[in-house]
Amino acid sequence: MNDTSASTVPPTAPTRTVAFEKRLKKRYAAERRFKMMGLGAVVFSIVVLVFLLVTMTINGLGGFQRAELSVPVDLSQAALSIDEPVTNADEAISSLQRQGLPEVVQYSASEALGDEAADQLASDAWRVVADEIVADPSLVDESRTYWLPASEDLATALTGSGQTNLQPLARELTANGALADRFDPGFLTRSDATDPQMVGIWAALKGSILTMIVTLALAFPIGVLAALYLEEYAPRNRWTDLIEVSINNLAAVPSIIFGLLGLAVFLGLFPNLRSAPVIGGMTLALMTMPVIVISGRNAIKAVPPSIRDGALAIGASPVQVVFQHVLPLALPGILTGTIIGMARALGETAPLLLIGMRAFVATPPEGFTDNATVLPMQIFLWSDEIDRGFVERTSAAIIVLLAFLLLMNGLAIYLRNRFEKSW
Repeated sequence: MNDTSASTVPPTAPTRTVAFEKRLKKRYAAERRFKMMGLGAVVFSIVVLVFLLVTMTINGLGGFQRAELSVPVDLSQAALSIDEPVTNADEAISSLQRQGLPEVVQYSASEALGDEAADQLASDAWRVVADEIVADPSLVDESRTYWLPASEDLATALTGSGQTNLQPLARELTANGALADRFDPGFLTRSDATDPQMVGIWAALKGSILTMIVTLALAFPIGVLAALYLEEYAPRNRWTDLIEVSINNLAAVPSIIFGLLGLAVFLGLFPNLRSAPVIGGMTLALMTMPVIVISGRNAIKAVPPSIRDGALAIGASPVQVVFQHVLPLALPGILTGTIIGMARALGETAPLLLIGMRAFVATPPEGFTDNATVLPMQIFLWSDEIDRGFVERTSAAIIVLLAFLLLMNGLAIYLRNRFEKSW
């Protein structure tokens, strides 16, 4: 007969000693502190980000404005002519200049505002009238009021700083409605200039776009193919180990080293392409490629082996397994690494300094081989100017750079989500 009395005795509850209770409280307290530290880190990051965005916005809003004078101009008495339709805007503007349009604008300003105020027109103010005439040739027979950029001295006097002898004139013109800070859409369409009233960001923005196109076209396919080879095909030996260590080290190399490499190699091969987007893009591609390779390998490694086994079981070749099954599933992770690499490349100045992309570019580049600069370099050059008018323009350029970065990242995130799949 089996003795079952021992199995029916309920187990004894563990004794919660005083020492046990203290250790339990200490552990819970440590967990609460860890949660509070994590929450504090998140809140601190958000506060810093908001402070940065608000500061840049406040300082940069003035950069999208400029001081302008209201000048009535009667072009019907100037006997100007322009060919219709306008086939070349630059030639049409040069023709208007030869016909005396600058003198007509200066005379109209003197008649309407007085000689002292007319002398405070920007030297290229007549080009605003010329651009409107080129856009609408019928204006040569009309009389209308134009808002023309004022000089930098009058602009600073309008804000209460700068030359004190111009402040009474600025107050008088403002009271008469002839001087005001107005939104300047031309800041996004003009190129660099020596006068902060006439500068624009389009040449640098277009240079950044062309440079990023070259960077992406080179770094993305080469980086992805290198990641696929190292993860799927390369044998495991000391040479592949050396390559992996080298790629990891390249991802941490300071960017100026890549600038030295671009200076020695690319400009040595193509000396006539100094400061061209194609050279800048090739240099930044060298810097971006290791990041794409590392993130691509991690994304490929994260694809479950069952995907490969299932594809091989139904008769797919090894190449089909990689390009039709593994790569599509790894693409979201690869795009994440690409976003990080391209964002880093967009904000770089050191490597581009060494290949000559700090040039004064008065006209936007027409192609990948024209002289160009980029947004970070343009910001760097303006921040080094003594003229106070460039301070606000610098902040406005930073806002444009942030907007361009957000747009580029938003497109990449959309593509990542578009190709993302679950298993």
